[in-house]
Order: sequence, then structure tokens, then C-alpha cells
Amino acid sequence: MKYILALDQGTTSSRSIIFDQAGRVVATAQREFTQHYPKPSWVEHDAEEIWQTQLRTAKEVLKKAKLTAKDIAAIGITNQRETTVAWDKKTGKPVGKAIVWQDRRTAGFCDQLKAKGAAAMIAEKTGLVVDAYFSATKMRWFLQNNPEAKTLAKSGQLAFGTIDSWLLWNLTRGLVHATDVSNASRTMLFNITEGRWDKELMKLIGIPASTLPEVKPSSGFFGETTLLGGRIPIAGMAGDQQAALFGQVCTKPGMVKNTYGTGCFMLMHTGTKKITSKNKLLTTVAWQLGDGPLEYAVEGSVFIAGAVVQWLRDGLGIIKHSSEIEPLAAQVPDTGGVYLVPAFAGLGAPHWDPHARALMSGITRGTTKAHIARAALEGIAYQVTDILTAMQADAGVKLRELRVDGGASNNNLLMQFQADLLGVPVVRPVVTETTALGAAYLAGLGIGYWKNPSDIATQWQAERRFLPSMKASQRKALTAGWNQALERTKLE
Repeated sequence: MKYILALDQGTTSSRSIIFDQAGRVVATAQREFTQHYPKPSWVEHDAEEIWQTQLRTAKEVLKKAKLTAKDIAAIGITNQRETTVAWDKKTGKPVGKAIVWQDRRTAGFCDQLKAKGAAAMIAEKTGLVVDAYFSATKMRWFLQNNPEAKTLAKSGQLAFGTIDSWLLWNLTRGLVHATDVSNASRTMLFNITEGRWDKELMKLIGIPASTLPEVKPSSGFFGETTLLGGRIPIAGMAGDQQAALFGQVCTKPGMVKNTYGTGCFMLMHTGTKKITSKNKLLTTVAWQLGDGPLEYAVEGSVFIAGAVVQWLRDGLGIIKHSSEIEPLAAQVPDTGGVYLVPAFAGLGAPHWDPHARALMSGITRGTTKAHIARAALEGIAYQVTDILTAMQADAGVKLRELRVDGGASNNNLLMQFQADLLGVPVVRPVVTETTALGAAYLAGLGIGYWKNPSDIATQWQAERRFLPSMKASQRKALTAGWNQALERTKLE
């Protein structure tokens, strides 16, 4: 029997997971890597460290599962999106540190683009809002501020890529410089109607065509690697949120998933129909299967979700381990009127306020660390509810259920509060590693390991359904308090 290896390169760790034909996890390996914060609102990663941790986990997971390269039918790659790497095509060495999706250093240039009146054209072509979150302005920053990048670009030797491209380049020993349509659609340079890099946008932002990867379908042959002891085809690739949408088998229009990771990302599949949001949500490419049509999704992003728990642990020292937050929060029946808006990196959808800052309100002398822990968890759920309200308005579809995944989806207190706020069931699947599973499914489909998406759909199973139990009046009062706290984060 053969297996699929998924490489899941996230914001704080690199993981490798082996799946069997039934979509079950066989073995997993994970390594954290360093987060660099050189200046306020700057976030960087060492691209070389990312590659080394990813390669190490791939070797470790094979060893754990007692398998060799011969047992692996294909590799699928999924990755933290928008994080941008620049490297030398000849040496394969990175030029400076990678600029992470959370990094806000290009917010000023984004303001200039808006002042120029470019926002409408960018939204029309890319489905995105003008924001420092996306890759194009990060690429421009390298060209403006890194002399080596500037020199290499002039001689056609500079390569730009999101993390998927960087891993693929290394796995194929520099033979393939490519990305997939889902990752390309997050750069602010990709025309999501025509399915190609847009010359007008490249000129506007100043990105040479020679630096960009070739764009391929999400499921299909990308190349092969010989670094794991034999030849293995790389046959699937998607940005983490699109991969999770696929792993949750949200392959029919109107199906929605939310991933609770470092940030929160909610996607609604809209099929081959591109919905333009009237509520500041993003229109993005979901995937392309082989030579099939582009499929789309509407997306809302919460920049800080699980990261607020890390802050309670590392910044405030309220907890020693992230797993302690649920029992601590459960010590109190409610937050005692405390609201925590975790706008550490500004506010994402549907607000898009890069200048907003985090805030805790409603603190009294009776506030304890349990109240703060509970307010932190509830702050995640409120942000998700704001996005879902906007999403339903855009699509004109009433949500029937929300499929959830990611680390914090294992927090029962948070999931129950989420169901209460939304007023619909929140459903957690048996396999919560849906990001890696989606990459595995795309790779498996790419080589015929699975026949088609409906072959995969039969594998999805619910582990637990959280049913709403809160009264509408209470929901209304809590939401009003949240909206007041939200207003106070804005630095006007």
C-alpha cells in the first residue's frame, strides 16, 4: 500500500504528515522555528531555517512510520500564505530574511497606492484590498531596500516566491520555480479572472516578470524530489486556507470552513462563480484541479487568533502552556464585562484598519486572570462572527453549519461560545489536520491515487457538533459590548 506525504509549512512550525488512502493520519513530525521581530510591526523568518525544519520533519515522519520513499505515492505542499522570500537563482541562497504575512512595514506604501486611486483597479483584477498583508508590496520592499536584491533583479538572477515556491525550489534542487493558482492569488499581482500574472499590476508596483514563478494548477505534476531516498512526484500545492477548505471537503458552493490557527481564516466556496464582496471581504482562487476551471472562494481573515493565547503565555505569563487556557477560562461563568480585542497587527476583515491597536476594556478591581483568559477566547469568536455576518450578506446564503479546524478548534469552551454567537451548529471533524489533508488530497488527485473529489467526500466525518444554546437577547447584549470595544481600538 502506498501513502501520501503532506508538507505543512506554517507560521510558527514546519510539519510533515503521512496519510493513508482512507485519509487517516499515519504519522506526524513537527518542529518550531524562530520568529524575528527586528522593529515594531515587523515580522521576519529565516527562509533557510524554514527549509531545514521542513526537510528534517519529512525525514523524521518517514522514520516514525517505518516507510521509505518507495512507499510514498506523492507529496503535497501547503504553506503559510503571503510570506515572501527573495533568493539568488544561481546559489539558491535567500537574500535577507523572509517578510512574514503579519508584517506591516509596507502599510505606508499601501496608503500611497490608495491615494493614487489604484484600490478599485487592484480589487477588480485580484479580488484583494490594498493591504500590507499581501506579497507584492513585500517584494517591492526588497527591491527598494536590499542592495543585493536590486543587483540580482537587474541581471535576471533574483527569484521571488511565497513559501510553497521556496520549498519546491529546494525539493527539486533549483530545477523548478513555480507556484499554484491559490498562492498566486494572494500576491496582489495575479489576475484571478484571466488566471495569470498581470502586467499592469507588475508595472504599478515595480516587480520584474523575471523574478516571478510559473503558475500551475493546484493539483497536477510540479516536479519530483530525490532528497528522501528515492524519486517522489510533487503533485499538489495550495495555500494553507484553500488547502483546509479542500480538506474539509467544502467543494460545493455555499460550504464554509474556519481555521483557528495563529490567525483565523474563514472561506466560503463559491464554485466557478467569482463573488465581488460589498463588505470588504476578499475574493480569492480556491483551487484549480488539473486542466479544470478556476474555482473561487470568499475569504475573511482575523490576523490574531491563537496568537493571543501565545501572548497570554509569553507576554503576560498568565499561563505556562497554551493548553492551560481552557481550564483557566472555565473557572468563571463569563468575562465579567471584560472584552479583549486582539488587534496587535491592526484589524483584518471586515474592518481593514492597519492602524488599530489591541485593547482590553471593562476591567474592574474584581477582574482576575480567568476573566482575561475567557475574554481572550471570546475575542476570537467575536471576530469570526463579524466575518461570517459579512460573508452571508455577500453571498446571500444563510449558513447551515460551520466546519472548523486548526489547533484552537480543539478548545471546547471556544467552540461552544462560537456556536452560541453564530446561532448555528459548529462541527469539528475527526481529522482536524485538514490543512495537511487538503494538500494530500490535491496531490493524490494529481496522480490518480484518489479518483475524484466525490471519492474523497465520503471520508469526511464529524467528531463533535456544538449546538447553540444562548438566548437571542443575551447574544445581542454581548455583541453590542464587543462593538463598543471595537470602536475604541481605532486610533483616530
